[in-house]
Amino acid sequence: ENRPVPEPGPNEVLLRMHSVGICGSDVHYWQHGRIGDFVVKEPMVLGHEASGTVVKVGAGVTHLKPGDRVAVEPGVPREMDEFCKTGRYNLSPTIFFCATPPDDGNLCRYYKHSASYSSGLPDNVTFEEAALIEPLSVGIHACKRAGVTLGSKVFVSGSGPIGLVNVLVAKMMGAAAVVITDLSASRLQKAKEVGADFTIQVKNETPQEVASKVESLLGCMPEITVECTGVQACIQAGIYATRSGGTLVLVGLGPEMVTVPIVNAAVREVDIRGIFRYCNTWPVAIALRASQRINVKPLVTHRFPLEKALEAFETTKRGEGVKVMLKCDPADQNP
Repeated sequence: ENRPVPEPGPNEVLLRMHSVGICGSDVHYWQHGRIGDFVVKEPMVLGHEASGTVVKVGAGVTHLKPGDRVAVEPGVPREMDEFCKTGRYNLSPTIFFCATPPDDGNLCRYYKHSASYSSGLPDNVTFEEAALIEPLSVGIHACKRAGVTLGSKVFVSGSGPIGLVNVLVAKMMGAAAVVITDLSASRLQKAKEVGADFTIQVKNETPQEVASKVESLLGCMPEITVECTGVQACIQAGIYATRSGGTLVLVGLGPEMVTVPIVNAAVREVDIRGIFRYCNTWPVAIALRASQRINVKPLVTHRFPLEKALEAFETTKRGEGVKVMLKCDPADQNP
């Protein structure tokens, strides 16, 4: 609250923040101070699912002006390296990323950001929907990496926010049927609301038994599995469930080392792919939302003003609802 208002550089914009979603990674940094090799060594501002209004533009910015509403893409390349040249800038080792140590995020009143990674919003896209473009981008990137296409049968493992956006995107990309698993009945109900065709509430089943249930519901083994939990047993189930010649995309991140039936995957030519965030997804996501091809509104279940950020984080930590949204602009608390 007491931080000075930053001054934008030549190619930056100063934003008055409006909506910022809380991600599981934000909670993890808050609770544990690290995710893998990313360690919080000094105070850091959280937040990377964000939207706001342009207050001031740098001298070199021509495509945005004060008053414009924007969605913030949190990953900004610092240099034009080999990954940027091939369009996979998310893999650049020197990338700036909001709320990943040592880079500050945007859960604050005012925030400056690269103008090139601040996307203008059509009138029919709300600030809240714009903040959801970040998690939606994970689904777009994952489904693209998976090769979802017309008629695909898809198994999504995990019905948290990222599992749900993968359901939304898979259906939009032409999936004929999507089955999703989770421990929580309420989250599976939300998955049905956003378009899942079948749900499985996992209790004490073995990975092979989960795979068998997936096949039974779909009437066949799915060509594509999108694993959104990072849990060892779920990754195992993903391998067993995926049709020979199909693709398993690992989205959820768990322990560094996991035991998986890799020979089963190898002899059946199941391709295992990873994803790291996303790239080139903001224009796609904004266009999808503006054309009303995707509805992300049901994902938001809780809203808090910035002054109640601690309460919002506690709500997310307890796993209540789906997506918790913080409102940073006291003058406008509407979605």
